[in-house]
Amino acid sequence: MSKRQFHLAWFLSQGYGPKGWRGDWPGSDVARWMMPDLFIDLARGLERACFDYLIIEDSSMVPYDFRGTHDTYLKYAASTPKLDPAVLVPYLAQATKHLGLVPTLSVTEYPPFLLARLVNSLDHVTEGRIGWNCVTSSNDGAAQNYGRDGQLPHDERYELADEFADLVTKLWDAWEPDAVVLDRETPLFADGRKVHAVNHEGKYFRCRGPLNAPRSPQGRPPICQAGGSPRGQQFAARWADTIITDAGSVGGMKEYRAQVRARAVAAGRDPDTIKVLFLAYPMVDTTMEAARERRRLEREDSMRHLDMRLSSMSRLTNIDFGKFDLDEPLGDLTTNGHQSSLSKWIGKTPREVAVSQATKAGIDFTGTIGHVAGMMREIMEEVGGDGFLFFNGSFDRRYVMEICDGLVPELQRQGLTRTRYTHAHFKDNLLAF
Repeated sequence: MSKRQFHLAWFLSQGYGPKGWRGDWPGSDVARWMMPDLFIDLARGLERACFDYLIIEDSSMVPYDFRGTHDTYLKYAASTPKLDPAVLVPYLAQATKHLGLVPTLSVTEYPPFLLARLVNSLDHVTEGRIGWNCVTSSNDGAAQNYGRDGQLPHDERYELADEFADLVTKLWDAWEPDAVVLDRETPLFADGRKVHAVNHEGKYFRCRGPLNAPRSPQGRPPICQAGGSPRGQQFAARWADTIITDAGSVGGMKEYRAQVRARAVAAGRDPDTIKVLFLAYPMVDTTMEAARERRRLEREDSMRHLDMRLSSMSRLTNIDFGKFDLDEPLGDLTTNGHQSSLSKWIGKTPREVAVSQATKAGIDFTGTIGHVAGMMREIMEEVGGDGFLFFNGSFDRRYVMEICDGLVPELQRQGLTRTRYTHAHFKDNLLAF
């Protein structure tokens, strides 16, 4: 297989919620957004295009950080409402045969045993196609929904996550691969000598184990992580099989990937077993002019609704950006939320940040399929790997077709992405090149 090939995945931004309801192609019944139909169409499209996986973002709160009220979030359906991603996974699994499915499950919202059992169960029923997007929830509102006053300090959340991942993987490993015998004559369903209690006693968790279900097809389903801070990167280098991160510039992408790989080596891991995927929001059309016009219209809409972008910034950081002068540069702010996001905003005005959020500032993948595919080829050659994570927070069926039946076939024609799945399990496809 050519070394030039790279991986593709899709980030279901804004989670299992309303999509494209304000757009030009909203579908026939926007009130039925909670039905899985649109997401099934997406999953089928991704499988046609041989994507590695679909990751379903999630959070479990109605935000209220912007101007001290939830009104703006509800006005735009921004970060709320969302249904539980674990409920969507079986529908997507029924409609596909190869696509990896990665629900977001937070270490501060699940007990480890419950999460280990849920992921193990999903891996069984999908015959080895599940991953776990391991997140440390950052918003105090979510903590309050689970009976706490607020989230733990930023770096301590990763300490907790380290212990959590350690316990979950112990539970996944508690049944040896050949523990299930299924000897009807003896009878012996499972050999008790090959099923082990975990007896975990840690700083944050206690758990006897073992898991009350056999080892799943992948054993340890792939772990996905999005740590941007130094402590988050350290966690990802230890545990993640695939890392998702933004792509501000080619130089930044190259530097981030080199850092992650160096941390992986320091943690005793083979860096080639960690696939770093960079966020990309392509806008493609039949001509450059048409694609640019669509991007311009989208930008215009965002400029008319800056409060939506400011509210998103507030949710990410627990800082109310409604209280700052729009054109006054941001001073030295601190957050217990997304530190990597906030660090990029210091010194810019709230308006500048909101506009950059609105226009998905970074690498501008706008143009014909040939143009965008060429950009992606050149960027991956420069960065060295490992692929792109497409996203569009308000996608519609037209967008699915343009990416899965337009852009990706062009990438395939150029030999840049896979044209078929070579393995049955998600993890094996992830490690295929």
